[in-house]
Amino acid sequence: MGTAVRRLIFFASLLILWEAVYQLNTVYEFRSDALPSFLLTLQQLYVGFFETQILLDATVQSIYRIVVGFIIAVIVGTAIGIWLARSKIADETVGSLVIALQSIPSIVWLPLMLIIYGSVGTGPIITVVALAGAWVMISNMRMGIKSVDPLLLRASRTMGYQGSELVWKVMIPASIPTFLSATRLAWAFGWRALMAAELLGTGGLGRTLMDARDFYNFELVISIMIIIATIGLIMEYFVFNKIERRVFHRYGLESQG
Repeated sequence: MGTAVRRLIFFASLLILWEAVYQLNTVYEFRSDALPSFLLTLQQLYVGFFETQILLDATVQSIYRIVVGFIIAVIVGTAIGIWLARSKIADETVGSLVIALQSIPSIVWLPLMLIIYGSVGTGPIITVVALAGAWVMISNMRMGIKSVDPLLLRASRTMGYQGSELVWKVMIPASIPTFLSATRLAWAFGWRALMAAELLGTGGLGRTLMDARDFYNFELVISIMIIIATIGLIMEYFVFNKIERRVFHRYGLESQG
């Protein structure tokens, strides 16, 4: 039995159990605030995506915010991480500041961003997402570059690699596994920061979740949670895992299969 089949059976069993518990509760009334029916939740998903399109618009807006913030985090975080790894002065000064700032929860940056931007919109939320992912990228890339095998560096210098050529052709390729792990973490941190920021901001899945709670629409709340979890699974198994396997195969670190 393949992995995909096992996962399908597992999740199907959970959904069947969910609906069974709901049906039993309607008969025996164990709890008045039990989870809503899985079928009613599916109905909310259908209505939200294909009729009112509330969930469709919220999902598109959230994905736009996380993608933009993630790209910024990867570019800026990678550049700063390499700079800190290559410059002792920068590492001792800016590096200390990075360590101090990364201990601040990402959502704490939102009030400051609202003051800077002067409004509750997409800009402040994207900035919070970018900050959440950037700290992870900086720390991991810094350690990845610093952890390159010294023997590899000496051999490369013997072959004539110096300066930026050494960084681009030797150190960065050698730190590819660290970079991939960092991007996965940056996405995870950015996604959590996005949901937290949207709870306090406007638009997106987070704000829609709060609105559903305010209207006591339990089915819609569960629907949004399912969307959030599904996006996470898609990114993990269909994006990061596939990229990781291809890159590792390219560099001979893992057989592709």
